Amino acid sequence: MSEKLSCHYCKDSLHGKKYVEKDGSHCCLCCYDKYCANTCTECRQTIGADAKEVHYKEGFWHDYCFRCTHCQRPLATETFVAKENKILCKECNMIESALICKGCSKPILAGEQNVEYKGTVWHQDCFTCSDCKQVIGTGSFYPKEEEFYCMTCYEAKFAKRCVKCDKAIISGGITYQDQPWHADCFVCVTCSRKLAGQRFTAVEDQYYCVDCYKNYVAKKCAGCKNPITGFGKGSSVVTYEGQSWHDYCFHCKKCAMNLASKRFVFHQEQVFCPDCAKKL
Repeated sequence: MSEKLSCHYCKDSLHGKKYVEKDGSHCCLCCYDKYCANTCTECRQTIGADAKEVHYKEGFWHDYCFRCTHCQRPLATETFVAKENKILCKECNMIESALICKGCSKPILAGEQNVEYKGTVWHQDCFTCSDCKQVIGTGSFYPKEEEFYCMTCYEAKFAKRCVKCDKAIISGGITYQDQPWHADCFVCVTCSRKLAGQRFTAVEDQYYCVDCYKNYVAKKCAGCKNPITGFGKGSSVVTYEGQSWHDYCFHCKKCAMNLASKRFVFHQEQVFCPDCAKKL
């Protein structure tokens, strides 16, 4: 005689009927739905014995309720991503994780060319000049406040122009007497040595390095015959009747007394103190 097969809950015979085995016990379909079935996380309805069920972590879904949170694509048999209590298909996860283009406010998807500057990102074709609207892409550009300019527009609108070559000064450059120069243009008129950061002398809008000024421009001291440069010792100069002296060279021809800022007598191209001049 065969063993009696009955429902664990209602005790009805299960012979010739569909039933479910649950935790070692047998249940008729009605009792399974009533006492054992899980509740769908999405629709909050019972997941009956005849329904297909998806189980993920602590949740249960009807197979047709297990969908992408964004696009509602069924995911029961598809690859999905769980993110912050959301179920996403691969495509929607890619979009949600993507950076947002500053230009068009659309996501920048994996593989799309982009431009990044100081934490902000653009599609390559969205990164355009604020003035001419041409695509800058990965080319050179110049930021100014919240805007970006291609080289041509930046030079035309903002760049200072070198007083020597009249070309735009894009970076670096120097200023002398409120006039802008390229460092490569601010050079000694004689030897072309760069003068930025060096001592130099200006003579009638011409600029000379110390050596060239000494050799070609500076007056010669009537006393020591060396150039009077105005640099260092002897920067003070005594001038009289077309001749010049270093202050330390301007002394009495006879007694050698320094006469800078003192009375003197000029006799036969020579300098004398008043006392020695009386003895001439």
